Amino acid sequence: MTDQQRTAALFLDLHRRSQPLLLPNPWDLGSAKLLVSLGYEALATTSSGSAAALGRIDGSISCDQALEHAAAIVAAVDVPVSADLENGFADAPAGVAETVGLALQAGLAGCSIEDYTRDRDAPIYALDAATERVAAAAEAAHRGPVHLVLTARAENHIHGRDDLRDTITRLQHYQEAGADVLFAPGLSRLEDIRDVVRSVDRPVNVLAVPGCPSVAELAAAGVRRISVGGAFAFAALEALVDAATELRERGTYGYLDRARRGVKAARAAFGA
Repeated sequence: MTDQQRTAALFLDLHRRSQPLLLPNPWDLGSAKLLVSLGYEALATTSSGSAAALGRIDGSISCDQALEHAAAIVAAVDVPVSADLENGFADAPAGVAETVGLALQAGLAGCSIEDYTRDRDAPIYALDAATERVAAAAEAAHRGPVHLVLTARAENHIHGRDDLRDTITRLQHYQEAGADVLFAPGLSRLEDIRDVVRSVDRPVNVLAVPGCPSVAELAAAGVRRISVGGAFAFAALEALVDAATELRERGTYGYLDRARRGVKAARAAFGA
């Protein structure tokens, strides 16, 4: 087996344990190395966090930029890495499959494809089209010696469609189309999450959002993976805002205590 085969197989195995895989989302190489040093067993890129690192908003980076960013993180750490590939940077199934093929070339262990169109008037792909896109992604992800772990995302709840029945129907179709992991970002009610878990037989990922149940509650509900999206990246930016505001408005240096702790963590993570 190649290293990528082993890493992808390990990533899938991490979804089969009794406790959820905690999957943090680094936004650059330093945050990736730091998270691994803190004991995280796998990582996933974040479209919003990586865009913020470039001074852009979510959805504004290209396929090449997303894959270059993901490949750099793969090269920087020794744990499985999955990539947020947004809508596959394509509408047609063939284009989605091509993007997944590039993800394999980047050395990734997994990737996610969402059913958000980026069209404000019709934000979610029709079910048949969305399912065809997942099927094409799965065929590309699984055709070769590396079983790239494919996460299929139903985006209803973060794009103005609070329709749990439709979300479950979509996830069931994506499961049948070959997805390895299922994900409906934006769900926060424990009863809704339980409904999703009971309705499918693939590992379910939950995004930590305000009001989300605790890790222990999600574990009891059968959730197998918990991610944070861009939250860690924006928490870091908020810390920067606090420090810069203190210096400019109060002329004090309270942020230095936090900086010292950060230096210590960075030295431990980066090998100093």
